Amino acid sequence: MRSGRDFLCLAVVCSTILLVGCANDNPSTGDRPPTSESAPTEDLSPGQVAGVDVPAGRVDDAVGELDGIVGELMASSNIPGMAVAVVHGADVVYSKGFGVREIGKDDPVDGNSVFQLASMSKPVGATVIASQVGAGVVDWSTPVVSQLPWFELDEPWVTRNITVGDFYAHRSGLPGHAGDRLEDIGYDRRQVLERLRELPLDPFRSTYHYTNFGLTAGAEAVAAASGKDWDTLSQDAIYGPLGMDSTSSSFSDYMGRSDRAVPHVLVDGEYQPKYQRDPDAQTPAGGVSSSVNDLAEWLKMLIADGTYDGAKIIDPDALLPAVSAQIISNPSATPDSRAGSYGYGFNVSTSAAGRTTVSHSGAFALGAGTNFVWIPSLDVAVVVLTNAAPLGIAETVTAEFADLVQFGEVREDWRTLYKNAFAGMSEPEGELVGETAPSNAAAPRPLESYTGVYQNDYWGPATVTESDGKLVLALGPKGTSYELSPWDGDTFTFVPSGENAPDGTVSRAMFDANTVTLEFFDGDGLGRFTR
Repeated sequence: MRSGRDFLCLAVVCSTILLVGCANDNPSTGDRPPTSESAPTEDLSPGQVAGVDVPAGRVDDAVGELDGIVGELMASSNIPGMAVAVVHGADVVYSKGFGVREIGKDDPVDGNSVFQLASMSKPVGATVIASQVGAGVVDWSTPVVSQLPWFELDEPWVTRNITVGDFYAHRSGLPGHAGDRLEDIGYDRRQVLERLRELPLDPFRSTYHYTNFGLTAGAEAVAAASGKDWDTLSQDAIYGPLGMDSTSSSFSDYMGRSDRAVPHVLVDGEYQPKYQRDPDAQTPAGGVSSSVNDLAEWLKMLIADGTYDGAKIIDPDALLPAVSAQIISNPSATPDSRAGSYGYGFNVSTSAAGRTTVSHSGAFALGAGTNFVWIPSLDVAVVVLTNAAPLGIAETVTAEFADLVQFGEVREDWRTLYKNAFAGMSEPEGELVGETAPSNAAAPRPLESYTGVYQNDYWGPATVTESDGKLVLALGPKGTSYELSPWDGDTFTFVPSGENAPDGTVSRAMFDANTVTLEFFDGDGLGRFTR
């Protein structure tokens, strides 16, 4: 059983695909010469020299192809809506919306339509951190426990030494997606972070495991050091100074927007606004909402090494560690392939043209798919937001645009590559998916023999009760309930729900004397509850 589904970032999937033309290198710094559309090679250090020249006008040519690219992908995928923006240097050279904000209504998507960013929140939040590093409030090397004395991990030495940067590089040793399913059953941010201490750790600082709540712990430490909550800090440090008036780290703000792009999922082959994801528990990792027009202003600041309209928003020395490689996230599979890396909240790769690219994806299984790609040596960046469960459409647009900029043509079949990579992301989980109960199934014991409170240090108590001749399982602080259906003897089934349980997921509840093991919650070997 997988411990967590990477719907919030898809970092490994996306970096794997991009390694057809991407990998690790040192990104450009704030004192680099002008873009390579005009800069002679002799003005560049060896680490900045690209393998393919880009002639003047290439970015404009690529922008001219975007309407056609988006139109084709909208038609082939039938996703409800998409917004795209491109920044070149200090200018927003493209900003446009396509489709509708909600199926069944006529409200069109435009550059100001507000989407949930999902894991694109991570790089946005990383710039909030960088602003505080530059201001001397914290450093990337600040120990988290120095600001959150209540925070604890499984190993005392790691607890004392783990830093903000460690969490933002996903090198804490926590298992992938640690805490995500705690959120699904109603635990809030502080409750999830307190329960991370129950999880066994892999080697510290040498293991890359993508975690939403690990990164959230790093963000909470910075917020504590600043004396503000994370939402207020983000507004004061980045959103306000950049004029990002449609951007927020509060779910309630997103829900209150009149131009909100509503999330959609596929139901029997048609998109429907069936769910609404509330990511407040992990806001620094996945809870930002924004428009492409706002994000274009953020990208202008990145391209200008932390400067915006002549004002220094982030010290370049504080920003550089975030947008440069800090850990290998995807090791080379063959001697001739490039590795993928992660900075502090950003993916960092090298394209087939030999240019550093900085990027991140975001995705909610419940209805959002986002991506941005920045090529620092060309001072160009593209961002794509969609209001549909992830199919790789956002990544396809940015990949084709990046190819057009660097090569003048689309070099790879990104549409097929991403379609195949995302195809399995929404498949239901569970050993019994698609199975029918055995014809000779044993009858369960009397139902009252299963009832009671079963304890678990990580998940909290699981309460099994009998109601109208059926067993009901309740988990989490809000008593999230599941009906238990007899399967075979002491094995019952139930249907989990939430961001990490795609439609059709089936889990087993396996009773044995005074214990029950819940398959869906056993990904890290912690799914056994004792009565």
